[in-house]
Amino acid sequence: METETTPNIPTESHGMNGTDKGRAAIKTQFLTTKEKFHELLDSGGKGPNDDKASDDAAPKETAEDSLEEPQEKKFKVDPDEQERTKKRNSKRMRGQNKSRPHMKPTSYDNRRLCPSIIQERETKCVYGDKCKFIHDVAEYMALKPADVGEHCYLYDTFGKCHYGLSCRFARAHISADLKNLANEERVKAMEGRTPVRNSLDKDLQWRLRKKVVPFTASDAYMKTVFKGGHKAGEGWKKAATAENVDNCCSAVVNSQCSEGEKPQTTDNQGTEVSQENLALVKTIGPLTDADVIKLRQCEKKQVDFKDKLYLAPLTTCGNLPFRRICKRFGADITCGEMAMCTNLLQGQSSEWALLKRHESEDLFGVQVEGCFPDTMTRCAELLNNKIDVDFVDINSGCPIDLGGGCGLMTRTNKFEQIIRGMNSVLDVPLTVKIRTGVQEKANIAHKLIPEMKKWGVSMITLHGRSREQRYTKSADWDYINTCSQLASPIPLFGNGDILSYYDAMKARETEVSGVMLARGALIKPWVFTEIKERRDWDISSSERLDVLRDFTHYGLEHWGSDTQGLEKTRNFLLEWLSFMCRYIPVGLLEQVPQRINERPPYYMGRDYLESLMASQHVGDWIKISEMLLGPVPKNFNFLPKHKANAYK
Repeated sequence: METETTPNIPTESHGMNGTDKGRAAIKTQFLTTKEKFHELLDSGGKGPNDDKASDDAAPKETAEDSLEEPQEKKFKVDPDEQERTKKRNSKRMRGQNKSRPHMKPTSYDNRRLCPSIIQERETKCVYGDKCKFIHDVAEYMALKPADVGEHCYLYDTFGKCHYGLSCRFARAHISADLKNLANEERVKAMEGRTPVRNSLDKDLQWRLRKKVVPFTASDAYMKTVFKGGHKAGEGWKKAATAENVDNCCSAVVNSQCSEGEKPQTTDNQGTEVSQENLALVKTIGPLTDADVIKLRQCEKKQVDFKDKLYLAPLTTCGNLPFRRICKRFGADITCGEMAMCTNLLQGQSSEWALLKRHESEDLFGVQVEGCFPDTMTRCAELLNNKIDVDFVDINSGCPIDLGGGCGLMTRTNKFEQIIRGMNSVLDVPLTVKIRTGVQEKANIAHKLIPEMKKWGVSMITLHGRSREQRYTKSADWDYINTCSQLASPIPLFGNGDILSYYDAMKARETEVSGVMLARGALIKPWVFTEIKERRDWDISSSERLDVLRDFTHYGLEHWGSDTQGLEKTRNFLLEWLSFMCRYIPVGLLEQVPQRINERPPYYMGRDYLESLMASQHVGDWIKISEMLLGPVPKNFNFLPKHKANAYK
């Protein structure tokens, strides 16, 4: 059901019934207690007295039958010491839940079928008897968990499921003689289409690990930095074209060697690399202007950022399937999850997976994090040459303790070297995401922004909180407005506390060029539709379940429909549900809109599914996942990565 309401935005934060600050205001008839709420969920939607007769008739559980451990004896504790301990623990446990038990999806599928059998290769497995996978199909089918559903999304979409017998929806495309079927008409219609780009090929991965990939433009830039006495900017405008010539053409190296000698070079570890290895990536040919003359800022690819809705790069939850959901709801700009530049340069598959781009992402960028000019510049050159992106973003807004992220804001010399270096090797715009500062009451973004304009950034995103504040305080949009005026004519996007179209309208009253959404998109991805259509959407629980179902389909397509891929999809679904459970349906609110930092009280939904989706208990999230992906494995456990740090 969709409703359009008149804005009723109070000037101060409202609480439940106007008395409990920090809690959302919900209509009285929907409020309930914790005990009644969980009683409803445990009953499966039945009334609390529906099963009273059957409960009375059932034999009562004795102490011997109970499997629960007895409660530990409670000791008296000094109230002052208890309060001090509580404060220490709350400070220590805020933010990421790093000590949570974590099981890899591979642990749920120890006995896997050999890929040579799955792909129905004509040749036998090259590993023979030493292969660690199962080759007996009958043995595998006896061990394989039961299928989850009757229809395989991959088979229905692409005409063939490449997971064959290992697919958890195999009955949809496996014949009686255990052969993988294909819909030839559908397969032919999908020919030539590449739904996902920016994959890491094995040849590039090998060359990155062997450190034989040349970084000619990066090396030329770093020489100008060193010539300037390690001060950024000095020597920048004096970058001689001869430096580029010496580094970009292997013919120059050959000319320095005596006749008959094999030229040798060294990588950044001092290891000798033969010219034959360099020949894999370098070619000798005519010297063009592009080899010698660096592109000017106005000659680079131009991106129109103005008045766009930008989905923030979100660690863990901002994966490709989730971005597809947000694109469908109206997000204009999407960005991959933060990738560490050193891991990309080492060819780590897990890090390169963060750069993948779906065909629906028409305006897409990648975000990299690092703290050294040489590695960041090399990473930018690598991305510029090997993947398809519309912009590259520097993460200077993440509150991490590795020297990068927000730490760059206080290391202006390094920051300048990084921005100028990356800008010198990129053919696409370079953007930067920052916070207001590091300390809570010491904003420095207004000092950095005029400098970043000189360094050559194409767009700035400002999160209206400091590193110290993380997500606990409200975003400072007055300060964002001041900074947007300083940034002009460079576009500046504001970020922080956008959960409704009212919040977006208020943000657009400032001079920002656009808004970035992060937690708001995780809590309700349809917020993009609300903003564009300027209305509240009282989305039903069944519609929300359909959104989650689409996510699982995209997840199975991205991570695989075998047990490993299915459990990986489930894991990311549960991570998302840890945010989505904070959403309160519009029809239940006493005051519209819902505030992002107000925690919902216990309330009964308009149906059982709506109540289930409101639960903040992990067990109830798992129930939702089982509606879509079947029962969890016996050894399954899950705790979310992120805690609700903003609820304070």
